Amino acid sequence: MEPAQVLRADARHNRVRILEAARESFAARGLDVPMAAIARRAGVGVATLYRRFPSRESLITEVFSDELATCASVVDEALADPDPWRGFCSMIEKVCAMQAADRGFTDAFLTAFPDAIDYERTRVRAERGFAEVMRRAKAAGRLRADFDLADLTLVLKANCGVATGTSQAAAAASRRLVAYLLQSFRVEHAEPLPPVPPLTLDSLLGSAS
Repeated sequence: MEPAQVLRADARHNRVRILEAARESFAARGLDVPMAAIARRAGVGVATLYRRFPSRESLITEVFSDELATCASVVDEALADPDPWRGFCSMIEKVCAMQAADRGFTDAFLTAFPDAIDYERTRVRAERGFAEVMRRAKAAGRLRADFDLADLTLVLKANCGVATGTSQAAAAASRRLVAYLLQSFRVEHAEPLPPVPPLTLDSLLGSAS
């Protein structure tokens, strides 16, 4: 590998390490965690961190943008899955796992930096994608016919409630809850339910606080 390629690879590797360390630090200690602590966790110097991200806001915004991109890719993967039910289940599992690991970071970011990123456009795109995944799972005869888009918000609110305590306990509780819920969403278990609640994904903001 040429020296320039080595430098580029090192820079990419440092960026990934910094973002991972920042994501974990913000989730565990809040947005005010010292930049030096993030650098130590990433195994890089403070100067390296500031070369990549010249301000705290730029680092926080990049972490959030990275999470949004990951969430969008989860929806895209579900849409690309030839098995509609598998795609539906995989999407619910991955989104809930991300939420359990988030531990309030999204809510804190949107409160501190409401205009830093076009969150609304990404939310609308994800909601439309989920609606299509849901439609396909119903058309395949696997998802109960009365499952509503509001039920996604219900799932995420419930998942937020159990995703407390240590990160390990939160992840385990989330997986257990999601497994229970996915079984109840199958068409074979379609007993009558109470009316659909008036919930939207917007109502998730503030639910973790």
